[in-house]
Amino acid sequence: MSDDVTEKMRAIIAEQAVLDPSEVSMDATLDDLGIDSLGLVEAVFAIEEEFDVQVPFNANDPADSQFDISNVQSMVNAVKQLVAAKPD
Repeated sequence: MSDDVTEKMRAIIAEQAVLDPSEVSMDATLDDLGIDSLGLVEAVFAIEEEFDVQVPFNANDPADSQFDISNVQSMVNAVKQLVAAKPD
């Protein structure tokens, strides 16, 4: 499941960056990929829809969110935790 989450996350982030998923480095920041605040919010909506989770993200104050957006790998790890915590 983890590899599936990683690939889906790369696809979601790549869509916002207008890149091929293979071009999304796991250590890239959203700034590196050219994703602005609107792109981030759209990515969060896509993550919630794709994985059926509620992302604890505060769009008004991203630095104060419980969802780590420091780089792609951090976002993938956060989504894996959300998916693992879902009730059966």
